[in-house]
Amino acid sequence: MLDKVVIANRGEIALRIMRACKELGIRTVAVHSQVDADLMHARLADETVCIGPNASKDSYLNIPSIISAAEVTDATAIHPGYGFLAENADFAERVEKSGFTFVGPTADVIRLMGDKVSAIAAMKKAGVPTVPGSDGPLDEDDNRTLTIAKKIGYPVIIKAAAGGGGRGMRVVHTEASLLKSKHITQTEAKGAFGDDTVYLEKFLENPRHVEVQVLADGQGNAIHLGDRDCSMQRRHQKVVEEAPAPDIDEEARQAVFASCVKACIDIGYRGAGTFEFLYEDGNYYFIEMNTRLQVEHPVSEFITGIDLVKQQLLIAGGNPLRIKQSDIQFRGHSIECRINAEDAKTFLPSPGKIDLFHAPGGPGIRVDSHIYSGYTIPPYYDSLIGKLISFGEDRPTAIARMRNALDEIVIEGIRTNINLQKEIMADTNFQKGGFNIHYLEKKLGR
Repeated sequence: MLDKVVIANRGEIALRIMRACKELGIRTVAVHSQVDADLMHARLADETVCIGPNASKDSYLNIPSIISAAEVTDATAIHPGYGFLAENADFAERVEKSGFTFVGPTADVIRLMGDKVSAIAAMKKAGVPTVPGSDGPLDEDDNRTLTIAKKIGYPVIIKAAAGGGGRGMRVVHTEASLLKSKHITQTEAKGAFGDDTVYLEKFLENPRHVEVQVLADGQGNAIHLGDRDCSMQRRHQKVVEEAPAPDIDEEARQAVFASCVKACIDIGYRGAGTFEFLYEDGNYYFIEMNTRLQVEHPVSEFITGIDLVKQQLLIAGGNPLRIKQSDIQFRGHSIECRINAEDAKTFLPSPGKIDLFHAPGGPGIRVDSHIYSGYTIPPYYDSLIGKLISFGEDRPTAIARMRNALDEIVIEGIRTNINLQKEIMADTNFQKGGFNIHYLEKKLGR
């Protein structure tokens, strides 16, 4: 068992990690920026260390400061949460070389899956279905690029190998614009990621976003915890997630589950991870693997009864995975609504003091949030301030319970997207399920 863990994050995920540590009897160190001294997890941690000024680059992205915090507190491990340094291979490597345990995959695996070209190659080798594409980076041979695109068929999409979060990609509808788009994407990729490597794939016009949750111990054991549908999104940012994904061909689903488990074993994966797919016309197409905990992990926890953060900590402590696939029993349906401090119309962030916070309750309701009455949301970080998660014996029950929770929650003093979430839950197409990733943007018209 790990002895003491530095939680290298903030907000709701930091509090989530702390709760899991406490259940396991692991002592905790909360690191925080100057403005974050009043975060709930910082109030509850065994020890706290201020790691720098408010800007992320000077605090939560400051690798030497985080490692120093582990050194001065005699910690044994560092949990990165999600975002910030969670998928930074250099950080994972520095943590391990400094004598601490990184709660996550090895640096080599993070690098492998962080580069989209090498990730696709590894997935193909493991039998994971991928999008038809260039099977590697595009080179300076323009004729080769034109030939590949013609063979695949338009539209195609050019992506930066080091991209992510919706950045570093360009859709091309005609041969006439292909080469210009390729060169523009390369230039943008170099500026944004320091790497101008790009590749080409078939562009799927109306797909759903479906992902598979996995756990592996790096010792040859791996399982899946089912899938999630994350198609309700805006500008590539997820708004609502649910598990299991509704209206999926069961034969295709089981095949992709098996391929993801095999891939974990093949690459020596360690910890919790997520395979992300586009799903269209009954087919899965791998897009990337997130080598960390996902924001939406609670919906998988609800339908399986498995605490993913506790499993991360146990695996990081060197324990083999004690859960077998046959132990996983899927039951019911779960939905998560992200609650953001933002204007529901303009989507601009809305930092400020929370005058009043009241959390909803009732059967099958979970609230993951770090906010409290009197807490001031700083303007320096992501606008996510909490997650409402509902569970029911079926999807209609989960939706009904979520609608109740959204009616009950009270957050005064700032603007939030709660009304948008109410609108989504009442939407007849959402209630039917099976909508594609473009649905919300078309619905909003902005």
